[in-house]
Amino acid sequence: MRVARLVTTLVLTAHGSRDPRSAANTRAIAGHLRRVAPEHDVRVAFCEHNTPNLRDVLADVGDDADDAVVVPFLLASAYHARVDIPGMIEESGTAVRVAPTLGEDRRLVQVLGERLTSAGASRFDPQLGVVAVAVGSSNAVANARTARVADRLSRGTRWAGVEMAFATMAGSVPQAVERLRARGAARLMIAPWFLAHGTITDGIAEYARREGIPMAEPLGAHRLVAATVLDRVETALADRLAA
Repeated sequence: MRVARLVTTLVLTAHGSRDPRSAANTRAIAGHLRRVAPEHDVRVAFCEHNTPNLRDVLADVGDDADDAVVVPFLLASAYHARVDIPGMIEESGTAVRVAPTLGEDRRLVQVLGERLTSAGASRFDPQLGVVAVAVGSSNAVANARTARVADRLSRGTRWAGVEMAFATMAGSVPQAVERLRARGAARLMIAPWFLAHGTITDGIAEYARREGIPMAEPLGAHRLVAATVLDRVETALADRLAA
């Protein structure tokens, strides 16, 4: 029996964005979760910019909080996961469990590889260099964990290399491009380590267009993203049962 079957409320919590594509992707994943895990009461919440706000969802959960798990719909365990979401939960006074972030899960790396293939990359191209671009954080530990994506993405390929870059760090993407060219990459491709399109990925895409570098799609509403969310729910519930 799957541990997560005991959970009645799953609160999929994204940061939120002024770009509607981000919220649309969150809702698409929630819809997928409702189809594949009908034992859950799946709800969507946002920290800012979009509705419903996490505070409002927690207030609505109310007395059922003991059976609820908040799942940060975030790739990195940085500010929003460590400060924003726990702060809102503390303010609410509810006893909900918080699941781990999605992290550098092998399934998500697999999805990113599929996005690259769809964009024309061959795993057997020894002249291809890939720049995996994440948003980046002021938390050095979070960035170090995210950087693992580069190594995991390169496994099983013959590429010239994979370099990690962070979109919010000035010069990070061009520097990664230079490192790959120094390693012998004759062709380049950008792989956005993002859950959805937004203003930051638009900026990356503009750079890619200027430099003539193809760019793959972000992770998006892939079934393996939803599967990773469910895995995080199981982890949170298992921790509760062990407490």
